Amino acid sequence: MAQQDDGGFLPKWTLKTSGVIAPDERLPWGQTVVAGLQHVVAMFGATVLAPILMGFDPNVSILFSGISTLIFFVITRGRLPSYLGSSFSFIAVVIAATAYSGSGPNPNIAVALGGIIAAGAVYAVIGLIVMMAGHRWIETLMPPVVTGAIVAVIGLNLAPIAVKGVSASGFDAFIGLFTVVAVGMVAVYAGATAQRLPILLGGLAAYILYAVLANGMGMGKPIDFSGVAAAAWFGMPNFTAPVFQPSAMALIAPVAIILVAENLGHVKAIGVMTGRNMDPLLGRAFLGDGIATMVSGAGGGTGMTTYAENMGVMAVTKIFSTLLFVVAALFALLLGFSPKFGALILTIPGPVLGGLALVVFGLISATAGRIWVENKVDFSSPRNLITVGVALTVGAGDLMLKFGGFSLGGIGTATFGAIILYHILNGKKA
Repeated sequence: MAQQDDGGFLPKWTLKTSGVIAPDERLPWGQTVVAGLQHVVAMFGATVLAPILMGFDPNVSILFSGISTLIFFVITRGRLPSYLGSSFSFIAVVIAATAYSGSGPNPNIAVALGGIIAAGAVYAVIGLIVMMAGHRWIETLMPPVVTGAIVAVIGLNLAPIAVKGVSASGFDAFIGLFTVVAVGMVAVYAGATAQRLPILLGGLAAYILYAVLANGMGMGKPIDFSGVAAAAWFGMPNFTAPVFQPSAMALIAPVAIILVAENLGHVKAIGVMTGRNMDPLLGRAFLGDGIATMVSGAGGGTGMTTYAENMGVMAVTKIFSTLLFVVAALFALLLGFSPKFGALILTIPGPVLGGLALVVFGLISATAGRIWVENKVDFSSPRNLITVGVALTVGAGDLMLKFGGFSLGGIGTATFGAIILYHILNGKKA
């Protein structure tokens, strides 16, 4: 059915106590708070993991995930149920731009923030264009064969980082592989609610095993909890100001194209789940995500994107009320102002993070297959086959192109290469 609209800036949420809860409906306030907290848990694992892998402060990223979700809520006028969290699409380019070693705080985070703001600006401009000109040109520019290739490239480009995280010793490899199995077991065999939280629950199981073997039996480097004990329960996050370095901005800004493809898929999926045509909100969704990314980058947070994890919760619960995400955002703000919470996150052992990265980066690549299958991409077509094959090789090999003082990393090269190559080969219809 068509998107309902009462004409106001925000919907007039109608109280409903059972059945499917539409975006412009709400549960009683007590149930709304509990359901909103569930969305915080759903986003938590990935939103915390992404900044750690880039050397960002997870407290700051959690805080800005809440702020970003509120920005998105306002710009989409409370009509598109979504939570915004740390985007994994930025990891490879941020690491390349900052020469991050892979552990501890990133000393060059300010340079990355300038690039994240540039990506957000490009993304916001695309949103404004879509609001004025419609969204069909986006689907023409990036058909499923191209968007699938871009998504696959992200995971493949990140693969060496994940492998490095579990390769320091035999013990680390064991913990990393246990983490992979634990996440898989939760995702496949756990109950319906727990299945939506495989990263969080699988990572927790691996964390406990590591603590038993390392702290209890001396088989590895013990987890140091002194920082947790010393940290205050509440305090200001460690904000960082951006530095605008042209080379880093040129490397990171192209991620905006990836975010457009990702958000496009998410909005269409939400439309299917809710039975409403959400396409008219695409421009606002891009603009909201772009502005949120700029705000996050301005204070030391990661680039933001709409979260599939929270879409999964909506699919299971059939509760699509946009008010849930206001509640979830407010909970995230509280967590962002707790240094003790941030110190606890930083105790996560390296091999556990490495194991989680193996799963997450692998799932990113595998998502490309789902895009191709669902859209019936024809790989007997030389056009499609060559476009995907070249993009995957360029991305996995991290081909960097330099133009004077600017450089384009493997993901950016593969992204623009896939778009350009597809349309060059599209002169003759397959």
